[in-house]
Amino acid sequence: MMYPDDILMIIIIFPLFFGIPLALTGINLKNLFFRKKWIPGIADTLTVWLGGFYYQLMRALYFETAGEYYEAVYPNLYHFTISFEYLFSFVLPCAVGVIGFFILSYSDPEKLPPLISAGSIAAVLIGNVMNVLYLIQIAPETYSRNSDAAFWLYLYHFNLLIISIRQIRRHVCGQVKHIQERETQFRYKSMEKLYQFLSKVSGMSVFSFLLVFPLAAVLEIILLLFGQGPDGFIKAFTMTADWTFSTQIPPPPIEYDGHYLCTVAAGGHRKLVRPLRYGTRLSHTIVVNRQLAVANAFEELLAQKLPRFHKRVRTFYNRHGYPISRLITTPLRADIVYLLMKPLEWLFLLTLYTWDVHPENRIAVQYAYRTEEEGE
Repeated sequence: MMYPDDILMIIIIFPLFFGIPLALTGINLKNLFFRKKWIPGIADTLTVWLGGFYYQLMRALYFETAGEYYEAVYPNLYHFTISFEYLFSFVLPCAVGVIGFFILSYSDPEKLPPLISAGSIAAVLIGNVMNVLYLIQIAPETYSRNSDAAFWLYLYHFNLLIISIRQIRRHVCGQVKHIQERETQFRYKSMEKLYQFLSKVSGMSVFSFLLVFPLAAVLEIILLLFGQGPDGFIKAFTMTADWTFSTQIPPPPIEYDGHYLCTVAAGGHRKLVRPLRYGTRLSHTIVVNRQLAVANAFEELLAQKLPRFHKRVRTFYNRHGYPISRLITTPLRADIVYLLMKPLEWLFLLTLYTWDVHPENRIAVQYAYRTEEEGE
């Protein structure tokens, strides 16, 4: 028997999130192998931008990253795939590749100056190098974690290669055809032989491959000016943990004993949950944010003023806190719990400021290095 939720998924969610990527892949393959193209410009734009949106959405749902290699992260999360310190060394070649691609995509090969055409192809080649390297960086770990989700991530990288190859081939063939139609007279025989060679293989531009090196040198100079260093491109991949090219060993994951406020402090997005420091709970290192410290200070006050009532509250929390924490498996869910707990946090603060002489001192010492049994 099919439930309404199942029908909704089949009718709306599946075509929206899975049908569109598959349809774009089919269009891109058709445009690559057949002469008659189908909305090539629109397909290219949708592939890059809409595909990129789906890509980031899929990553957020299944492979959330939460910190640099030297940071302890929540056990279900990963460290950044690209070092934030050397991020510019990765972003700049990718941006150059995207610009080169759209110059090719929206230009007529016969009307584009040869040097601009060759330079754009060189830029696309550099962008594709980054595309392939990033795919290799994430491929083994994403597949081992969730092979179904990994397929959709790989599909995006595959489509980028397809549309890049098609545009390169289109412009090389267009330039060769333009030369043949004009019956260009070359001043040097070497150039004539080179273009004869291009006419025969017309799937590769020698000029474009040669231009990769000066273009890469220009990018390297820019990166040096921005303090990325001559090996910034390499370190962008290697100064990471958990991934294919990673060379760094991360600290042990942050431990927690199943209580959801510990989970929220460790797993939520930093800008929202605002972790303050590390603390100790039951001999394990945890991340402490303001909300967690306030809640624990309130419980400590409750244990002092109303010990019997506190015991009942603690029993209830121990029983239900762990099942709730099992559901907080992504930073987005941790953020939602954090926001839902805000009214209680304010109530706890009001109680502390009403009954405690030094409420901020009590809050500040929560999860300091103590040996006795702590609360939340």
